[in-house]
Amino acid sequence: MAKDTKERILTAALDMFSQKGYEGTNIRELAASLGLVKSGIYKHYESKEAIWNALLDRMIAYYGERFGSAEHLPPVPDSLEDFATMTMRMVNLTIHDEQIVKTRKVLTLEQYRDERARDLATKHFLTGLTDMFTYIFSGMMAKGLLKRDDPAMLAFAYTTPISALIHLCDREPEKTEEAIRKIEAFSRHFIETYGVK
Repeated sequence: MAKDTKERILTAALDMFSQKGYEGTNIRELAASLGLVKSGIYKHYESKEAIWNALLDRMIAYYGERFGSAEHLPPVPDSLEDFATMTMRMVNLTIHDEQIVKTRKVLTLEQYRDERARDLATKHFLTGLTDMFTYIFSGMMAKGLLKRDDPAMLAFAYTTPISALIHLCDREPEKTEEAIRKIEAFSRHFIETYGVK
């Protein structure tokens, strides 16, 4: 029961932090949204900062399990079509998974206030993606699927526009379908340019 309450608190905190930011989130309002009193929150978490850190830990685990991480790298695709499919699976997860969207919003809001949020934003929006795709592209080159090139530069060139379009979906949800079409067209263009037929 206590574990369920702790999870409910983190879920509600993610909602509030993604809408109001850390500073704008009030523990009394958080408690009321759960039908608790303020002391009911503090029974499970000693402070708002403790909730924040537990939430970041949960977000890291959630993202790593579903999208991938340095510890859970996706398999290197066996064909260019598998690569296109993998890209769009990752994009659709990132754009449509509510927890991942809220996590991205939290990191975007809090990257200037909190050092840990800044580091996670850099990792999830830039370096982690580049590292993951450097691994994927190195493997695809070894399999003869991609032309030989600097895999880190290709990874940077591939992930940066996709990441920018994903952030566009957060800012302007009405452009989501258009952004997905652009990402798919960009992925196909990349395959045509760098793929080995």
